[in-house]
Amino acid sequence: MPLQNIELPSSEPELSEDVLEFLREADLRVDEFLRNRPTRVNGFVPCCFETVGKALLTIEKMQLAAGDCFCEWGSGFGVVASLAGMFGFQAYGIEIDRDLCDAARELASDFDIPVEFINGSCIPAAAEQIVDRVFAENAGEFALETHADGAYDELELDVCDFDLVFMYPWPGDEPLSETVFEKFAADGALLLTYNDLNGMQLQRKRRKRRRRLR
Repeated sequence: MPLQNIELPSSEPELSEDVLEFLREADLRVDEFLRNRPTRVNGFVPCCFETVGKALLTIEKMQLAAGDCFCEWGSGFGVVASLAGMFGFQAYGIEIDRDLCDAARELASDFDIPVEFINGSCIPAAAEQIVDRVFAENAGEFALETHADGAYDELELDVCDFDLVFMYPWPGDEPLSETVFEKFAADGALLLTYNDLNGMQLQRKRRKRRRRLR
């Protein structure tokens, strides 16, 4: 079933001073990390954390998610997953780059934020055929790491356990991330994505309609 778009209200909630202080420190650390990295981290481009934070807070206040289990796919520096932890979600992040994963853990630990980061791929092992099909249909390469590993085994969770997933995909990765979410997420789960041009997009996996027996 296609994902259902959910329009977020135009009025945005204000972020608390504690959250803004965290975001200021996160921006400083991200800038320092990128300056000191000998080569640019593949696929790591920070999104507008304040914009995403307001969207997360809106979802929490409006109780749009079916539960409180959150995962950030390609969590990078872990800022969004940390924000989710600050807003009361049971928060996780999956990141393929080990240095970024370590930096995310350090940032969250320094602010005593309850969030867990796993070094690995957000693509589940059962999605190999989907990756091949979407690759063929879009005739291009993915910036997203498509090699599945044991990240979900380490988490002891599956994609279907998350009530809300966030991702900041490269344009070519959107078809794959949406297809994987639609296939493996639970009915009613939310997918929140950030786009530089269009801002935030929130989608819900619709429940499949049962055929009536005649």
